[in-house]
Amino acid sequence: MSSKTKASDFTEGRSVVFRNGTVITVDSQGVLYDADVLIIDKKIAGVGHKLEVPEGTVEIDAKGGIVMPGMIDTHRHMWQTALRGYGGDWALTQYFVFYYLTWGHIFRPEDIKAGNLLSALESVDQGVTTTLDWSHALRTPEYADAAVESFKEIPGRFVLAYGNYLGAPWEWANAPEFRKWVGDFKTSDMLGLQLAFDVTGAEGFPEEAAFKAARDLDLRVTTHAGVWGATTDTSISQMFDGGWMTDKVCYVHASSLGKESYQKIAATGGTVSVSTESEQSAGQGYPSSWEIKKYGITSSLSMDTSVWWSADFFSAMRSTLSAFRSRDHLEAQAKGETVTVNRMTAQDAVWQATMGGAHSLGMADQIGSLTVGKKADVVLIKNDESPAMTPILNPYAHVVYQAGTADVHTVMIDGKVVKFDGERINLPLAPIRDKVANSVEYVRGQLGPDQWNEWMSPAIPEDEPIPNPYTYG
Repeated sequence: MSSKTKASDFTEGRSVVFRNGTVITVDSQGVLYDADVLIIDKKIAGVGHKLEVPEGTVEIDAKGGIVMPGMIDTHRHMWQTALRGYGGDWALTQYFVFYYLTWGHIFRPEDIKAGNLLSALESVDQGVTTTLDWSHALRTPEYADAAVESFKEIPGRFVLAYGNYLGAPWEWANAPEFRKWVGDFKTSDMLGLQLAFDVTGAEGFPEEAAFKAARDLDLRVTTHAGVWGATTDTSISQMFDGGWMTDKVCYVHASSLGKESYQKIAATGGTVSVSTESEQSAGQGYPSSWEIKKYGITSSLSMDTSVWWSADFFSAMRSTLSAFRSRDHLEAQAKGETVTVNRMTAQDAVWQATMGGAHSLGMADQIGSLTVGKKADVVLIKNDESPAMTPILNPYAHVVYQAGTADVHTVMIDGKVVKFDGERINLPLAPIRDKVANSVEYVRGQLGPDQWNEWMSPAIPEDEPIPNPYTYG
């Protein structure tokens, strides 16, 4: 940390400049070396060399570090963070049966809030400045209020994707109490709203009524698509034939679709949220970044849920790039050939983690790059004591393959510094940890010790595999 700068210097309204860093702009300027980024009035006011700054500007020494846009997670079930790691050995079927069929009804509004608070605080540490909360346990507006309350307590740019996994979307999206809640909802550039529901391919396409609700309410839609055996090409055909595939739809996973489905997503301007660690482990299909590149579909990255995985966005970039290259090698070798040039680069992964997310949320003109006039969501990756942070030769590859959460030095969200010199500013863990502990104790009590342990450590059958007990509908 610079001897001239301390956390208390970042007072409201005071301009800030990052000095002499390696700046990944994620726009037409590319990478600038020994460059500055100036923030005035919550906006990026300058990106360049030896910038002149207003008197009283706080200087952050970025020398030896990388300045980049805040990262954007486009699909995260934030409320499930309260059960962090509990389902680490689950297959997707066990996740479905646990939440959708067996225990989903036990969670209370305060459990939603506890998980959201922990997830939001973790995002500050990770350098994730914008998160779409795929909040699919909002059984009543009271649950939604609890989710929104969490966003008021932890700094961040959030989009609440309203869902209800225990209800039919064509019913709850048109219920008077939901319509009233949406009417009372105050959107801003810090808090947005979408609809979150899935299309199961059921006869008659009942989800069409939910799409009509989204249109009437002028809300974007996020949907789990291409989940093997659950949301298939039939789902995509129903949406396309009904005229509901537009550039306001994000398809999460999209891992097991056919050629025509990808063509439909591309033709209608849809985006895909790739959750590589999820897809590699849970079984939705092979991570779709490799397939969708053929069709020019815009992709973003997401971490899905901490009931399985972390929120580490460096892992999101790293695993996505590695999965893409692994598939390229396998495809080439199956034909007796070899890969001579990697088709996906580290720069592509950084773009997906930033501008890709901005496009998915319909906010590409506001966030996702260090461009003059955009909102000041900025991350400094710097750790003078980390061997992995020196030398920095290839900035994009360094972010993806070398840096980690411990190297997140400074996080700025909407012009406010919320983490500096590796420490959060006035954001203690203890109060949130207590809320999460209470939530865990309640859930454990609802299950009982035997069920708690059995669900956390599923038995592996010795002979025949367990038949799939889950039918998505």
